[in-house]
Amino acid sequence: MEALLIPVLILVLVAAGVLLAVRAWSRRGQRSRPAAMPQPDPDSAELARAAAAKLNQEQHRRLYALIAQGQAMAAIKVYLEATGDGLRASRDAVAALAAHPQPFRAPEAVKEPAPDEDEVPQRFSYRYRAIASKGDVTREVSSNMLNDEIYGRIRTLAKSGDTEAAATALTRHSDISMKQAREFIALLDD
Repeated sequence: MEALLIPVLILVLVAAGVLLAVRAWSRRGQRSRPAAMPQPDPDSAELARAAAAKLNQEQHRRLYALIAQGQAMAAIKVYLEATGDGLRASRDAVAALAAHPQPFRAPEAVKEPAPDEDEVPQRFSYRYRAIASKGDVTREVSSNMLNDEIYGRIRTLAKSGDTEAAATALTRHSDISMKQAREFIALLDD
């Protein structure tokens, strides 16, 4: 019996060691997994509002007609095709829309950003004259959309080597063609 005691003891110690290792490994695996994102309650009014916002007026009308007729599968199919959401998300959205009916709301118009002051030239009450000359060649630009500040920016662009941007800015703030603006800018790069 004593001869069996040592191998049984070794077997018990090895089994205990394996159990401890498996337990530690499973705990480490649970800690490294990210926590699941909390899903909104499928019957929440917030989900219904978000789901209704994804639909245009015709899709909204068709979906609620199917819900009213008790055709949940057809309603889920309409929602899935309209939004491209997954099957589970579509099912939850239709359930939320059925539980919390939402009126159709047209999407609000997106407000365009205010244009840059260089894009929409301001008209001034006076006429500004810009003159450039080189040798015997002289060019003049006269406009009520130019002032010292804008002309200074145009000159800075021309002197920095960005003649296309300078010519474009000049055509935006005057009534000359791009060819005439390039000729005028060519005289500024002294």
